[in-house]
Amino acid sequence: MNSRTKIIHIEGVVGQIEMSIDLPDELKNNPDFPVRGLALVAHPHPLMGGTMDNKVAQTMARAFNQLGYISVRPNFRGVGATAGVHDDGVGEMEDLLHVTDWMRTPSSWNQFEATAQQAWVQTANTLPLVVSGFSFGSFVGTHLVQRLAELGRPAERFVMVGSAAGKWVLAPVPADTILIHGELDETIPLIDVLDWARPQELTVQVVPGADHFFHRRLHCIRNIITSAWLGMPDHRNQ
Repeated sequence: MNSRTKIIHIEGVVGQIEMSIDLPDELKNNPDFPVRGLALVAHPHPLMGGTMDNKVAQTMARAFNQLGYISVRPNFRGVGATAGVHDDGVGEMEDLLHVTDWMRTPSSWNQFEATAQQAWVQTANTLPLVVSGFSFGSFVGTHLVQRLAELGRPAERFVMVGSAAGKWVLAPVPADTILIHGELDETIPLIDVLDWARPQELTVQVVPGADHFFHRRLHCIRNIITSAWLGMPDHRNQ
């Protein structure tokens, strides 16, 4: 994806979890670069070809890198080198919760040469955490965000692309959730997303002409995410 992408493996709930770590380009030349936060990106349905290398997931990770975040894209159970079998979102949510704990533990990062000498690592437990997901990943993400809030360590923000509304039972989400959907999504019709968002008074950002996988519209996802951060508090300036 970029010169700062690393593939790593950690121990998870049922075995190994394979993940891509995407670092902001600024860290290449400046290990003291003030990282803005951590961003978790969940990929689409593993039984339908979804992996951490999905183009939408990569686009989201890169958008967060441009905003100064460390992005983590884990493979769900049974995908790539990740252990286990598909668990309809239940085990997948537990795995993502485990990954967020790993991300927020400074000692987790010290074992990797690429990050061991970077200043941000020592403050990983205090950095804001963004949760994001595409399609099935957005479904799992809603339940992760809900669990994190219940545990008293809420996500800074939640981003849903190609929301799985109407396909799986989604948990309620925070009012400032960024909800991006394609006008011509043939997998999850826009009307289903609107019906789910309406009672929660959520804003749906519709990309004209985009299908479920945002072919030739990936840049729109990046632009919406980066624009949404304009004016948001930045802990680096506090």
